[in-house]
Amino acid sequence: MNKDSTSSLFDLFAALLEYPSAEMTEQARDCLEQLKPTHPETAEALDKFVRKLDQLSIEKMRELYTITFDMQPVCYPYVGYHLFGESYKRGAFMAQLNEAYHAFDYSAGQELPDHLAVILGFLGLDATNRAGEFCQTLLDHGVQPALEKMLKVFSEDSENPYAEFLSALQLFLVPIPEKELTHA
Repeated sequence: MNKDSTSSLFDLFAALLEYPSAEMTEQARDCLEQLKPTHPETAEALDKFVRKLDQLSIEKMRELYTITFDMQPVCYPYVGYHLFGESYKRGAFMAQLNEAYHAFDYSAGQELPDHLAVILGFLGLDATNRAGEFCQTLLDHGVQPALEKMLKVFSEDSENPYAEFLSALQLFLVPIPEKELTHA
C-alpha cells in the first residue's frame, strides 16, 4: 500500500463520521493540525467543528450524531442514497464499491458499502489507487454531489456541528491545483 499524509487525513475524516467515541475531540484536533500546513481553508472550517465539539459532552455528541445520521436522520450518510435514492442503481453502485473494496482486501464491516465513512476509509488506503480513474470518478461524481445534497439540509445558521464538519470535508475533497503543491 502507498500511504501518504493525505491518506491519514482521509482516515481521520472517516473516524469523525463514525458514532462518537471518547477520542472524537482528540481525533478532530489531530485532523485540524494535519490540515493546517496544506489545507488552511479546510482547517479553518474544521476549527468551527472543533470549537463546537469543545462545548458539548460526549453524550450530546452521540445524540446529535443519532439525530443527524442514524435514526430517522436529518442527513443520510449514504452516498448511493443521495445519488440514486432507493432504486436498483444504488444496489449496482454498492456492488461496484464492494468489488473495489475486495481488490484491496478492504471491508465495510457492519456498515453498508456506500456509507460516507466507509468510502473515506477506502480512499485513505492507498495514494496510487486514490489517483486512479475509479476513485477519481467516485469522488467527482459520487462523494462531491452527495456532500452537496447532504449540506443542503442544514440551514445557514445551523448549530449542528456536523454542518461544519461536512463543509470542511467538502473543502478537503476539492483538488489542490498541481502548481500550488510544487510551490508550497
